[in-house]
Amino acid sequence: MKRIFCALTFFISLVSISQVAVKPEILPQKIVTNTYHGITLEDPYQYLENLDDPMVVAWMKDNANYASFVLNNISGKKELFDNMKELIERRSASISSVNITDDDTYYYLKRIPGEEISKMYKRNGYEGEETLFFDPTKYKAEEGKIYTISSITPNLKGDKIAVSVSPNGSENPELLLFKSNGEQYKEILQLAEGVSWHLSGDSFFYFRLNSADLKDVNRQIFTSNYVHKVGTDQSSDKKYFSKENYESLSMMESELPFVIYSKEANKNILFAGSVDKNAKVYINDSNGSNKSWRPILSRDNKVTDISLNSKHVYYLTYDDAPNFKIVKTSIDKPEFSNSITVIEESDTEIITSFSLTKDGLYYATVENGVEAKVYFLADGESNAEELQLPFTAGSAYISAKGSEFSDVWITIAGWTSPNKRFLYNPITKTFTHKPLSTPVEYPELNNLIAKEVMVESHDGVMVPVSIIHNKDIELNGQNPAVLYSYGAYGISTSPFFSPIVLAYTMYNGVLVVPHIRGGGELGDAWHKAGQKLNKPNTWKDAIATAEYLIENGYSNPKKISIFGGSAGGILVGRAITERPDLFVAAAPMVGAMNTVRGETTPNGPINAPEFGTVKDPEEFKGLLAMDSYHSLIPGTDYPATLITAGMNDPRVIAWQPSKFAAKMQHDNKGDSPILFYTNFEGGHGGRTTLTQTIDEFSNIFSFFYWQSGHPDFKLIKPILKD
Repeated sequence: MKRIFCALTFFISLVSISQVAVKPEILPQKIVTNTYHGITLEDPYQYLENLDDPMVVAWMKDNANYASFVLNNISGKKELFDNMKELIERRSASISSVNITDDDTYYYLKRIPGEEISKMYKRNGYEGEETLFFDPTKYKAEEGKIYTISSITPNLKGDKIAVSVSPNGSENPELLLFKSNGEQYKEILQLAEGVSWHLSGDSFFYFRLNSADLKDVNRQIFTSNYVHKVGTDQSSDKKYFSKENYESLSMMESELPFVIYSKEANKNILFAGSVDKNAKVYINDSNGSNKSWRPILSRDNKVTDISLNSKHVYYLTYDDAPNFKIVKTSIDKPEFSNSITVIEESDTEIITSFSLTKDGLYYATVENGVEAKVYFLADGESNAEELQLPFTAGSAYISAKGSEFSDVWITIAGWTSPNKRFLYNPITKTFTHKPLSTPVEYPELNNLIAKEVMVESHDGVMVPVSIIHNKDIELNGQNPAVLYSYGAYGISTSPFFSPIVLAYTMYNGVLVVPHIRGGGELGDAWHKAGQKLNKPNTWKDAIATAEYLIENGYSNPKKISIFGGSAGGILVGRAITERPDLFVAAAPMVGAMNTVRGETTPNGPINAPEFGTVKDPEEFKGLLAMDSYHSLIPGTDYPATLITAGMNDPRVIAWQPSKFAAKMQHDNKGDSPILFYTNFEGGHGGRTTLTQTIDEFSNIFSFFYWQSGHPDFKLIKPILKD
């Protein structure tokens, strides 16, 4: 998004206001009809699906300019932006994507204060001297694009490294290859993803997208997996798995062929990639042909994670275990049918992940989505022991160096506890704090409390809800409150610390996170209860949470806002279309707002396992029920809404939020602003740089505070309506 600009002060001339702040006209409707299984739907803005139409683009730009003016005209936004930035840059460095090779070389991304994007660094061992390895800001600088690093993949020896970069959030990857001394190889692989190095370290598997055109519906259909030899041109790469192989393995056209070499088993493993959390996996010998695949997992086995050591294959599964269990089988007989249980299902805790080391198996659990624990099952033992974590954690993440090493790191965090990374010693049973940058203190956290409550939803089901706020607020029903959640793919919204959220609470706002159905907080059954035909539970759980806030004195409908992104756009869009009276403002961010038409987009077919397909009469009903665009009703007084899109978004194409914005502007009878902002240089999430990220969230929160009547957030100058 655009940076805050200094002209937005009391000194802006009335002339410039009239030039920039004129509200775009309501788009005319052009009714077309689409019929699905005997049901005919009118689609008045289907013509907006043509993102190559200059008129469509001009309308999007006009709305973006108007939205920018309004948002930058809110008096408290600059201070909120500055507070967010200060809290973020209080850290000496932000570090992510840590890769540790067998020889203990660290490769990782780091951004220091004053920088907009992360750069790649290297150090030899934890205590080693840090050196800059690759600076994406200098890559193709003459093009004027912003390249960001999306993945780092060293080979097994650590002497060659594959680095994936993409421009302007497009997720059209360019794969760069380096020697360990930083020297770059000449070839650059286009649209290459899913790198897995061979044992030799001189070649690797990767799969390739069919097109760089984000609007190409065949972009992810019948993709192929290739073998690349370092030092050769991509044009000479040979296909290892292609369209001809799909039918023999009963793979769907939208499944992506990830081929991974396992050094532990010395086997090649083929994953049929999909949003379906249930793994579909095949195996063959490392020197086997691409026609000798042996199935070891079907989606009916309900396996969500897999790990190997030299003797066994371990599976995380919810087969006859909704809260998950861990099973294993021998490397020689890897089929799921041969497995035995090593970690039984818990009655109260959900197993979320596991890792193998040479000492045994570590696994993490969560209770009610907010209380994390970590366990260790030593080799040769039958009972796992709970590790005594350094502090009470809302989330816990395990990272192991590999099944041949003892090294294991556990990162824990909570709503009011910043992430901390610890090295665990299984012999002494002790944790050693191992931060990758200088630790930072946030004394502001002393003013915060996090409550965990259970809220009764529309059907009597109790939903866990996290409520974070300052200690000194009064439960008088007058507090601004913001709901945030996701509710899809079985992904949990685990407790996390964010300087951005901390900045929001500094204005006495209440952050509320309902752990709604569709997520994975309460296991597989919780996911399925918010999927396809059950999707209405997702937004109804959020509606019940808003009603709880009112009944318990936290807030009232004139002060409650809601936001979410991507699949979370369904949650936001349907909550405000079903109960527009319950919210003062909303922000669906790059949201899936027109699910009935989703399969006509490049990323649509691959998402059918989660949301359904219009090809099935029953699943179509579910898609229509969750379609926010078709749920808009003319003459309704809708909440103030900030809708965002990314022109380079490969996941939720920009016309989905565009159509929702156009129809909402047309149908809204009230005076609440319906703003639509498209980032023409961003992708999914709309943001690429740190400034864009802070700008987006300061936009959302200042918009919410303004609409809720907060005295620090008012319009500097009046907005012209026509």
